[in-house]
Amino acid sequence: MRENTGPSTSRPLSSLMHRLRSGVIDRRTFLQAAAALGVPAGMATFCANAAAAGGGRNGFAFYQGADGTPAASPAADAPGPPAVGMEGTTRGEGGELRALVWQAPTMAAPHSATGTKDFLAASPVLEPLMHFLPDGTIIPNLVEAVPSVENGLLAEDLSTATFRLLPGITWSDGEPFTAEDVVFTWQWITNPDNAAVTYAIWQPIEQIVAEDELTAVVTFKAPAATWFAPFVGGFNGPIYPAHVFGNDPSNPNDDFLTNPIGTGPFVIESFSPNDEIRYVANENYRDPNKPYFASIFLKGGGDAASAARAVLETGEFDYAWNLQIEPDILEAMTESSGAGRLVANPSTSVERIHINFSDPHTEVDGQRSEMNTPHPFLTDKAVRQAMNLAVPRDVIAEEFYGPGQPPTANILTGLSSFDSPNTSWEFNLEEANRILDEAGWEWNGDVRVKDGVELHVTYSTSVNAVRQKTQAVVKDAFNEIGIGVQLLQVDAGIFFDSSPGNEQNSAHMYWDIDMWTNSPDSPIPTTFMTSWYAGPNRENIAQRSNQWQGQNYQRWVSEEFDALYESLIVQTDPEAAADILIQMNDLLIEEVVVIPQVNRGSVFAIANSINEENIAAGPGFELTFWNIANWNRLPG
Repeated sequence: MRENTGPSTSRPLSSLMHRLRSGVIDRRTFLQAAAALGVPAGMATFCANAAAAGGGRNGFAFYQGADGTPAASPAADAPGPPAVGMEGTTRGEGGELRALVWQAPTMAAPHSATGTKDFLAASPVLEPLMHFLPDGTIIPNLVEAVPSVENGLLAEDLSTATFRLLPGITWSDGEPFTAEDVVFTWQWITNPDNAAVTYAIWQPIEQIVAEDELTAVVTFKAPAATWFAPFVGGFNGPIYPAHVFGNDPSNPNDDFLTNPIGTGPFVIESFSPNDEIRYVANENYRDPNKPYFASIFLKGGGDAASAARAVLETGEFDYAWNLQIEPDILEAMTESSGAGRLVANPSTSVERIHINFSDPHTEVDGQRSEMNTPHPFLTDKAVRQAMNLAVPRDVIAEEFYGPGQPPTANILTGLSSFDSPNTSWEFNLEEANRILDEAGWEWNGDVRVKDGVELHVTYSTSVNAVRQKTQAVVKDAFNEIGIGVQLLQVDAGIFFDSSPGNEQNSAHMYWDIDMWTNSPDSPIPTTFMTSWYAGPNRENIAQRSNQWQGQNYQRWVSEEFDALYESLIVQTDPEAAADILIQMNDLLIEEVVVIPQVNRGSVFAIANSINEENIAAGPGFELTFWNIANWNRLPG
């Protein structure tokens, strides 16, 4: 038996907030104590201002500066921290940046994408109004300032927010960027016919009005601490050009999927889905000296190991994304030739097993995994509990991931504000067998059977050496408790492709269980939690009727979880929001909706010539290319 309960700082942080609110400690002492607990600076400031505001009514300080004042606007400069070594550079002088994204992108339209690879492909072209820094602080991008109560752009009751757009910005085709584009983006996303994956994030908006060409006023259906969610980051926030869609929110514009028009530093010159993308510098980009690189060659396909080798050993490429590779192999690569180096950052990502609550083997109305057709045995909580006990998290973490990527019991982890102290994990085959015996699942040869139903699962994931080895370890353990396993592997470019006709992708989930990773994209991760939200009419469940764009792939329906989600999106007290998130996490773990395995780090490789300081990678709130306008090479 192996057990890990893990430390949590969420309750000490709550205690600190109470002491600050009560005047027992001052702000400086609070920030110092929060830092000692390991709380990221942005989140510490968020909580400090929320406490000072009497429960968070007008705090929300993670989008403000470290001293509690509103974040300064970078005006027309590129987003992010000051660019290091960019003084005196001119646009395009860096030549070509060569990037390997081994899960090949299939589109570059973020509001229709489901795989991180596709969001990444879009990020050099399409931009949000605001960005997250690595610590969770929100900074302006296409706007003059982040709305706050202090600067008068955010209503004290959080009912409205005003965005003042930077003047002089144009789309890459030369058309002006205006407030009407912000209005159109909201209209397009919330048009159900477009099946936008970000529908649930933008749906809380009541209206957006363009007061003038550079002023967009947003009114929310209800005040919420997460008012900013639709407008920040490359996952949820990219703005679409109204004129390219003929100003028609009902126009799906399929050409835009691979040939988007944006305000970002690059434009797509050519796109071969599942193969490669060629970008060139946007001649209409707002900073005349950026981007440093004249072009990007993004190559897809292959595997993580070959991508790492092309940067670390042969030096053929400058960047290799998402290196999910065994630690001893990575170490050997980095020591072999010195052509490149690894960059590893803590993350909120969790590698996990998902349970299908619908039947993937029975066709109903032309689709499998139909949401009203329950799974024949995975709806039995005893079976899920036994599976949870039969996953050797410590072996997986130690042998396949390495230091800094620990086993975890939680789906929300990596930030102390929402890391639950109430959960634990355990590897215990004896207890798993006892649970199945007690539930009436009897041995019949090598597998268990009940009422003529055999415990046998199809277990799918993307093609990756670490994932295949994880599958093998889990299969052996499941066999020990009488669960037969058929292993399935799907090419990553297909597994994470969002095409409605692709029956091998994660959204269809035409198998019993699968395994993959994504991460919260905000310090208050409402977007992330939509993965288990069904909606009043189950509209968020991925089905043929919504072109498989619903975010709930597992077809799990819980009135309790939905009620928690709906209370979260209107919560104005950040401490209460954190408590709700912990309750949501605990419900997912208690009901064994998912089986978390490892809190993965963010690991990628760059050539030694690339200036690491300007990459500004963080815990997963932003895509790696979010500030690619600032990427450059080291002198010499």
